[in-house]
Amino acid sequence: MKSTDATLLVVPGWNDSSPDHWQSRWISRLSAAERVHQADFARPERAAWVDNLLRAVEAAQKPVVLVAHSLGTTTVLHAAPQLKQGPLAGKVAGAFLVAPPDLDAESASPVLAGFAPVPMQRLPFPSLVVASRTDPWCSYERATDFAAAWGAELVDAGEAGHINPEAGFGPWPEGTMRFMGFLRGL
Repeated sequence: MKSTDATLLVVPGWNDSSPDHWQSRWISRLSAAERVHQADFARPERAAWVDNLLRAVEAAQKPVVLVAHSLGTTTVLHAAPQLKQGPLAGKVAGAFLVAPPDLDAESASPVLAGFAPVPMQRLPFPSLVVASRTDPWCSYERATDFAAAWGAELVDAGEAGHINPEAGFGPWPEGTMRFMGFLRGL
């Protein structure tokens, strides 16, 4: 699959993706990419975030590839049961999940408590998890458990923090290459 064969739904995390974030850069460079907007990125509510994602999938005119970061990955996981049934069944061709947070950890922000526990069911579409060994929001061991439970391929991003601009990942050429390889495999 080429990027133009799909609708690339970019699912940002808590506080949205800044203009320098790799997700925002991909939206500006890829004509098939569009952001899933949320009413309040600072005070996320699981039901509203999931509903907005489901509406975006439903509105897509092409097969959907989800590109999620951080809390966006958890939103995809909570939406997954509804993405495998009814009119949305089969619309999602795959999910590229970057830096999933461990919302079950004691260190998780209380603002995100409504998204816990992290779903541990197999995803109904091909998926790839990119995880860092130095992510302050999720240990690499926990990310490994997530990928296994979700039936996802796991990519070790090395010592990459939370894979965001603060960790040096505004431009993320390795991520772009990995994503294009993921698309080709769909």
